[in-house]
Amino acid sequence: MLDKLLEVKNLVVEFATDTGTVRAVDKIDFSVFRGETIGIVGESGSGKSVTSLSAMGLIPQPPGRIADGTITYYDENNDPVELLSLSEKEMNQYRGNEMAMIFQEPMTSLNPVFTCGDQVLEAIQLHLKLDKKAAKEKVLDLFARVQLPDPERIYTAYPHEISGGQKQRVMIAMAMSCSPKLLIADEPTTALDVTVQKAILELMADLKKELDAAVIFISHDLAVIAEIADRVLVMYKGKIVEQGKVADIFQHPQHPYTKGLLACRPPLAYRVDRLPVIADFMKVEKDGNGKAVITEIPASVSAKLSAVRSDPEIRKARLTALYNQPPLLEVKKLNTWFSVKKNFFGKTTDWVKAVNDVSFSVYPGETLGLVGESGCGKTTLGRSIIGLNKPQSGEILYNGKDLLQMTATELQAMRREIQIVFQDPYGSLNPRMTIGAAILEPVAVHGIVSGKKAQKEYVIDLMETVSLRPEYFDRYPHEFSGGQRQRVGIARALALNPKFLICDESVSALDVSVQAQVLNLLLKLQKQRSLTYIFISHDLSVVKFMSDRMMVMNAGKIEELDDADTIYSSPKADYTKRLIDAIPVGL
Repeated sequence: MLDKLLEVKNLVVEFATDTGTVRAVDKIDFSVFRGETIGIVGESGSGKSVTSLSAMGLIPQPPGRIADGTITYYDENNDPVELLSLSEKEMNQYRGNEMAMIFQEPMTSLNPVFTCGDQVLEAIQLHLKLDKKAAKEKVLDLFARVQLPDPERIYTAYPHEISGGQKQRVMIAMAMSCSPKLLIADEPTTALDVTVQKAILELMADLKKELDAAVIFISHDLAVIAEIADRVLVMYKGKIVEQGKVADIFQHPQHPYTKGLLACRPPLAYRVDRLPVIADFMKVEKDGNGKAVITEIPASVSAKLSAVRSDPEIRKARLTALYNQPPLLEVKKLNTWFSVKKNFFGKTTDWVKAVNDVSFSVYPGETLGLVGESGCGKTTLGRSIIGLNKPQSGEILYNGKDLLQMTATELQAMRREIQIVFQDPYGSLNPRMTIGAAILEPVAVHGIVSGKKAQKEYVIDLMETVSLRPEYFDRYPHEFSGGQRQRVGIARALALNPKFLICDESVSALDVSVQAQVLNLLLKLQKQRSLTYIFISHDLSVVKFMSDRMMVMNAGKIEELDDADTIYSSPKADYTKRLIDAIPVGL
């Protein structure tokens, strides 16, 4: 029997907001044992991260407060330590030393004005009391253990000078620097490439075994949880609705929310026309006291909603029709390079060839999936087509007209035809503009509709098209969830009635349940409006679901381009095989 390391009892965490008190964690109980990995899954807002921050003593007070409960840590002598009763100074003895945390976004967790080495060095000197020389040697050893290339270079590099995967490894090295007994990993692989994600999961498993540590692994990706965890907790609106061994939960889920989460992920073994969503498995209604009541959808109904496999003959006929027409977009020998080194006279002596001699076509009504690791040139290619990056050479023919030869006036008119949905909807929305104003802006600029009343009605119609309520018109971006903000981005892109949409990692950071809703919406809009998509992602399962053909990029070049199902089942390039092998398949 394993010894207990952490015990959470009756934990209640609340936050004061302008509209009243929100209970983020509602009377939860669970234990973590030495040497095991606990997975916590659930949508954004379910209370996953708040639970982990409570254990680390990192809840900001105010606006937050721990209203009830206990969090007990058992030290090396198995003596209980009540963490919530410790002062900040006392807690610092445990934070970093006994318990460490890897945060979801390493760019915001690392200080941009200090080098990566100095930030890990600080933690080591604080807790282990080593001199600077010994501490530096330990940092370099840690960087080597987390498989960072050229540890000496990374030591002197600033966070902005290394990739996302490398920043995450620096965070892991920092968390592991004092050999903690409990490691909390909060979405440590979200938005990372599958190959980088696989390497980090393997690294964490090795380090856990080496340190005999326990891990709390928080994620909304159930396939990742299935690979790494021994037990799993499923959280929904602040409560634990189900918990148990991973195999039991994944193969025999009992709660309708768990069933919905498991069904939302795009399947790899077969093609479907529509992804199941949480609403197919349960509905949430309020009783007379305003309390939410969950009602399970009968199994016969939810099974019918989930059983939406594609008909191979219908798909075959669709593809034949697609490719018997002239292409809508033709990219010929496109080169988009970035200067990285110049001589004394300002002449470039070294280039990053982000897009390197790339040629392909996209047909009307088609979805062309574009996959590859970070840095392969996917986003640069999309931005070059839309005119946000200026290529060195090549042709981009849209309906036979070269976009690169157009005047500024001609390009502005063409912008009505080609639009882009960005990866980060919050970053692409002006925080000082209401979402109604943000969607309305391109409508007014291009004169799509005249008159304030008619313009507002037009925008509200667009909002309803992407399942946003009319009363949201005067709300600001920070008042919405990630999935809702992404719908705003889609509505704004649709405002000009485009024929061609570039979706750049538009679902990569969304919960699996919200992701399913957005993907279904994109397919629905494609049928309604005869849209053509380039769908960019590093997630092959999502691209396979969305795409007719798939294009794989590596180091600025096209590795292979073929039918999406063919590439997944019979990849020709070794690079593609590595990408597919790295996909977490779960149980």
